[in-house]
Amino acid sequence: MPTATLDRPAGLAVRPLSGTIGAEIRGVDLRGALDPDAVAGLRALWLRYKVVFFPDQHLDPAEQVAFARRFGDLTRAHPVVPGPLADHPEVLVLDSRRMRAATAYAATRQRSRDEGWHTDVTFMPTPPTGSVLVGRVVPEAGGDTLWADTQAAYERLDDHLRGLVDGLRAVHDGRRTFGGFLDAGHTVEWDGETHDTLVPVEHPVVRTHPETGRRSLFVNPQFTSHIVGLPPRDGAALLDLLYAHMTVPEVTVRHKWQAGDVAFWDNRVTMHYATLDYGAAARVMHRVTLRGDRPA
Repeated sequence: MPTATLDRPAGLAVRPLSGTIGAEIRGVDLRGALDPDAVAGLRALWLRYKVVFFPDQHLDPAEQVAFARRFGDLTRAHPVVPGPLADHPEVLVLDSRRMRAATAYAATRQRSRDEGWHTDVTFMPTPPTGSVLVGRVVPEAGGDTLWADTQAAYERLDDHLRGLVDGLRAVHDGRRTFGGFLDAGHTVEWDGETHDTLVPVEHPVVRTHPETGRRSLFVNPQFTSHIVGLPPRDGAALLDLLYAHMTVPEVTVRHKWQAGDVAFWDNRVTMHYATLDYGAAARVMHRVTLRGDRPA
C-alpha cells in the first residue's frame, strides 16, 4: 500500500494534467469538515501544481466561502466591479449574460487574444494570493479556462535574459479594463480602504514566492502597462517576449468545465485565460479570492 505523504495525502486520487502545472484531485468532499492535516495536504498539492481541480463538488456559496477560508483570509468580491452575491460579499458573480449587457464590460470583450491572459487584481498593491472558482452554469461547448505556469516560464528563460529581468519593475494599471465602472460612479475598495480612482502600482517583474522560495514572472498582458526605466518600445518588446514564453503549450493547462467543478489556483505563479467561444450561451461562475501581500 502506498505511503501517504504531505503532497499526496491518504485517500486522495491525484492526477497530474501536464508536465508542470495542473492536477485533478478526487477523493475529498470539500463541503465537509477538513482536519488540519487534510488542509495542509491540499495546500501542498496546490503549491506543487499551481492550479488544482476538484470535479463534481457542487459547493453552494456558503460552502465555497468556508472552503476558501481554510487557506487564508478573503478579500471583498472585487475592488471595482459591483454586485457581489447577496449575503456573500466575498463572492464575485461572473455571468456572461450580465457581462454582455453591461456597457462597462464592452471594452474587455473587444480584446485581443493576448489581452485575455491575466493574473487577478495585480493592479492593486496587494494582489490576491489565490482564487477559488466554482462552475455554476457552463456552456455545452466552449467556455474553457487556461492557466499558464509563470514559474516554469521564468525557469525556461536563458540565463542572460533572467539576469536582465530579475532587477526590473513594471507598472500595473486597471484603468483600461475597469475605468468604465469608475466613470459610472463606482468606487475602489480593497484591504478595507475606499478610493475614488485606480492608481497604477509597481511590482517586480520577477517575484519570489513567499512559501516555496522559487521565482516566477509577474507581468500579464491585461494589467501590466510598461516596464519602469525602459523606453516604451523596448519595454513593450521585452514584455511581448516574456508573454510568448509564458503561454507556450508546454507551460499551460486547459480545463473543460462541468457544472459543480472547483478550480483553486495560486495567483502568485499563474496567469489564466477564459475563452469567449460559446456565443450566446450562458456561463456563470462564482469566484472568491484570498487576501495577499505585496509582491517581493
